[in-house]
Amino acid sequence: MPLYRDECVVLRTHKLGEADRIVTMLSRQHGKIRAVAKGVRRTASKFGSRLEPFMVVDAQFYEGRSLDIVTQAESLGAYGARIVADYGAYTAASAMVETADRLSEADAGLQQYLLLVGALRSLSRGEHQPSATLDSYLLRAMSIAGWAPSFSDCAVTGEPGPHSAFVVQLGGVVADAAAPPGTPRLDPATLDVLGSLLAGDWGTVDATDERTRSRASGVVAAYAQWHLERSLRSLPHVDRTEHPSPLAPHPGGVPAAVAAVPAPPVPTPDPADTDAARAEPAPSDPEGTRA
Repeated sequence: MPLYRDECVVLRTHKLGEADRIVTMLSRQHGKIRAVAKGVRRTASKFGSRLEPFMVVDAQFYEGRSLDIVTQAESLGAYGARIVADYGAYTAASAMVETADRLSEADAGLQQYLLLVGALRSLSRGEHQPSATLDSYLLRAMSIAGWAPSFSDCAVTGEPGPHSAFVVQLGGVVADAAAPPGTPRLDPATLDVLGSLLAGDWGTVDATDERTRSRASGVVAAYAQWHLERSLRSLPHVDRTEHPSPLAPHPGGVPAAVAAVPAPPVPTPDPADTDAARAEPAPSDPEGTRA
């Protein structure tokens, strides 16, 4: 199929030549896609702004030998500008797309795509503290990938909890009999907020004090990076300062939580940005396109 369409989240971009850009995207149906967006660095580009990190687009591609070519892009979620406007949201979103990029190398399922879209939407609306949204995303992304942590029953024996010993390598809390010597212990409040982050219980998460959330964040970071088998470069830069977000909704509104796993809501076109951006017709010889 020389031409195909898909909904995508832009994960990252880098320059190619004088005017082009290579765009890495996580798609709804085709997993991770690397494609060339021709001419998007020119000021007259019709759809360059739609192919920035954190944007959700409906894109058309022309298949190439090593890289596909983006020929059309319509905005479905213009989250980029709103996320970049808040430093905490930006650093959290950067860690999210890096995680999605890593996970999609092995797991390119629909659930990872929907989870990322829901998390970016929540960040852009300022529904919760960005660091909490990130922690919830990381736990759910690990669960979808097959590494669901246990914060109640023993991860080794299944013995009902509560248990306080936490072993990253074993998948969560473990009973005393299964805990290796020197295993760190987590207090009940930290375990409670960790379970709430995984379950999407935002009433509990938002009511938790900053110190407890900070301890939970350390556990989440260790758990995610151990299973990814390497560190996330963007994670140390995440702003975990608790402060009101300039993106926060009006107090009278009803904030929505990060999209639930396994099936967050499907993204819908943003009313503020619905016009399709059209590029030139598909090239006649995409086979020669290389990074």
